[in-house]
Amino acid sequence: MRLPPHRHRTGVRQRGRRRPRHRPREELFSTTKIQGEIKDHSAALASITEPLNKLGLDYLDLVIIHSPQSWAEFRADSNFDKENLEVWRALEQAQAVGRVRSIGVSNFLKSDLHNILDHGSSPPAVNQVLAHVTNIPTDLIAFAKSHHITTQTYSPIAHGAALNIPELKEIAERYGVTVPQLCIRYTLQLGLIALPKSATNEHIDSNADVEFEISDADMETLNNLPPLEDYGEDGFFPVFDKAAANRKA
Repeated sequence: MRLPPHRHRTGVRQRGRRRPRHRPREELFSTTKIQGEIKDHSAALASITEPLNKLGLDYLDLVIIHSPQSWAEFRADSNFDKENLEVWRALEQAQAVGRVRSIGVSNFLKSDLHNILDHGSSPPAVNQVLAHVTNIPTDLIAFAKSHHITTQTYSPIAHGAALNIPELKEIAERYGVTVPQLCIRYTLQLGLIALPKSATNEHIDSNADVEFEISDADMETLNNLPPLEDYGEDGFFPVFDKAAANRKA
């Protein structure tokens, strides 16, 4: 399947209305994911083309494979190495023709990364994984680093569950910061790229205000907190339900 030519959208300016101010394309960073259920070359190419057309973009900055397995079989024994390579080759093809700048993966363990590294033409730029205080997959991160793969951490505040950890509240108060700020700063000092999620400007601004330094002693304390086992009402999501698999990777 070939990637179809990009279709530029045109708009009509309505009389009496000011045209919205547009930022230069280079100031925007667009990321999208190929869903875990998509495990074939053609469907992967189609899932790259769809957001390009919807957003009216000539290229995407980063596209990643959302999961090495379909969500129904997440962290099961089923092997999708062959299928993941088909999807990866679609990403490489899109990158080669300039439709995608960088390609990566998400929720991949070492065995999944090995499959891409050993049989793909190019390594993943990033691996997005669940990583937060009390749940840092150190071996997986070290393996990725050894192969020049950047680790991005989603849910650095444990999808809100970190707010209920007493030790974090105590340490955050001593620094005069919020628990989310402490959690984000912690992952940054580990050399990870934090991807906190928020829908409000206030929280977005607060999440970015992390220009403080956690002491070595407090980093050691945070490193040794017991693993979080209860993600509350969101614990049924596969990435949280199988979180222990990351630590054992």
